[in-house]
Amino acid sequence: MLKLLYIGLGGFLGAISRYIISKNINQLVSSFPLGTLVVNFTGSFILGFLLYSVSLGKNISSDIRDFIAIGFIGAFTTMSTFAYESFRLLELSEWMFFALNIFFNLILCLIAIYAGKELSIILFK
Repeated sequence: MLKLLYIGLGGFLGAISRYIISKNINQLVSSFPLGTLVVNFTGSFILGFLLYSVSLGKNISSDIRDFIAIGFIGAFTTMSTFAYESFRLLELSEWMFFALNIFFNLILCLIAIYAGKELSIILFK
């Protein structure tokens, strides 16, 4: 039961963080969903770092791992917002922004996972 509370608290903090970060970034750039990209990239990096740190033998309790990976990152990153924003760009005939949004979210998030993995190797191997 305590594990569910950890995951729930992580989800609460992840959702609030996502809202604040996305809102502030999107106020700076209104024509491109940069806030979602930044959140997805950051979340991918954190998840890659955490999970590869554990795979390298870093002793992180399952409660903390679940708090971060399932709770915080699960609520922080968002595929549904990415899909919606991409679809809206398509509806608005913003072809270049549509393509860039898909490209950057996919490629940069893969790069972020790799960067998190490499950082965990540097720190914990």
